[in-house]
Amino acid sequence: MPTEEEYEDDLSSIPLIDYLKKAIPVEELRDFSSSRRIESIDFVKGIAIILIIGAHSAAAWLVESWQFFYGIGFAFLDIVGPSLFVFLSALSVVFSIRRKKGEVKEKIIRNRIFSRAIMIIVIAVIFNLISIEFTIEGYSFPATLWGWNILMFIGLSQIFSYYALKLSKIARAIIGFFIIFASDPIRQYLFQGKEAGDLLSTILHYIITSPSPMTPLLPWISICFISSIFGEYLYEAMIGGTKKDYRKLFRTFLYYGIFFVLVGIFLGRNSYIPGNEFILATDITMGTLPSNEYPHILLLYHMRTQMFIPEITYPGMWEFLIRGRSPNMIYNLGTALILIAVCFYIIDIKRKMNNFISMINYYGKVSLSLFLLHFVFVTLFLDALDFYAYVVLYFGILGFWGFIMYIWNEFYNGVGSPEWLMVQVGRIGQKTGKTVKKEILVFEEEIKETVHKIKSDRKKGSER
Repeated sequence: MPTEEEYEDDLSSIPLIDYLKKAIPVEELRDFSSSRRIESIDFVKGIAIILIIGAHSAAAWLVESWQFFYGIGFAFLDIVGPSLFVFLSALSVVFSIRRKKGEVKEKIIRNRIFSRAIMIIVIAVIFNLISIEFTIEGYSFPATLWGWNILMFIGLSQIFSYYALKLSKIARAIIGFFIIFASDPIRQYLFQGKEAGDLLSTILHYIITSPSPMTPLLPWISICFISSIFGEYLYEAMIGGTKKDYRKLFRTFLYYGIFFVLVGIFLGRNSYIPGNEFILATDITMGTLPSNEYPHILLLYHMRTQMFIPEITYPGMWEFLIRGRSPNMIYNLGTALILIAVCFYIIDIKRKMNNFISMINYYGKVSLSLFLLHFVFVTLFLDALDFYAYVVLYFGILGFWGFIMYIWNEFYNGVGSPEWLMVQVGRIGQKTGKTVKKEILVFEEEIKETVHKIKSDRKKGSER
């Protein structure tokens, strides 16, 4: 294994342009955000991206009489949506940091993580420009640049997770749960201040909640602190590598997951309906939450269109199912841990592997590309499909994009794909600022020499 100095000298010896021209091994494309030896992480990430694509497609394609399927499915399966995806992303960052610590300098690790995070944020800003412009009223450029979509949060969570790891596990747990329980009153205060015309509240609300509050800073930043704890447990189990270590990790994830789920359900047992203001629920009254602050609660309208079983009604939505509320954050963290634990037991402990698991793993490895590419076909069948046609097209789209990504990566080295961009940016981040500056100076010297040579040739030509 090379020392830090040898590693940096090796990078320094390669000019930046030549460095980027080098072909990226397809294995690096597949594993740029993976924990490599923990197959279940990619499997769970694959499940998450497949269901995210399903939710977005159902919202756009299903006719009105079948929209209840989208509403009910999205409300109860959001546990494997953005919260799980962000949790896994932060988990992978922690795993990557711990794995490389001691092999390369801290500065190189930081540069690599930050450069990738910035690239994801740039993609998120472009995504905001399109999505907010066409879906959210009251905002125009440049206000449409900022919005807490899943990509924006994943990008910033990479940076948050890096700094969270510098704290002890107890400190991270305290900070994480403090953020969760403080988020609801803080967001309520800022919303009411914004509605009252207070300038400071309006600015803070724009930063913390944003025009697109799908994964707002509060309470979602808590995931970075809490997932980093479990990321270290995961890394320690991998370093141990024994069945005993793996079974201990399984029990840790499972027990904490069950505990968080029960706490989330208990704290979020009250129901809410969409409204224009905050009215907190009690045991005998149903509260209201502003839908522009918690857009997830609008799923209740879709759920109520269900006519197949008249006995089932939805007077309100339980708080633990409303994305962005404190009980929902605890509940989602718990379900994420349980799902990871179960998949870890089946795939990494029992060593179950077949074509289906391999396929889902591959979808997990190219999940960033799939998230961006699936929007290409979302607008093709707006409000046009019943449930049966939707199922056929949904699996057709999944198969199509999986095939495209396989061809792209295996035969064209993934050039231009989001994963390719992440790897390239990470490779740039590996080269220290001093190295890049040195290369710029060398490049400037080469330009000066070229200019001097041209002038000399002209002078000799004129003398002749």
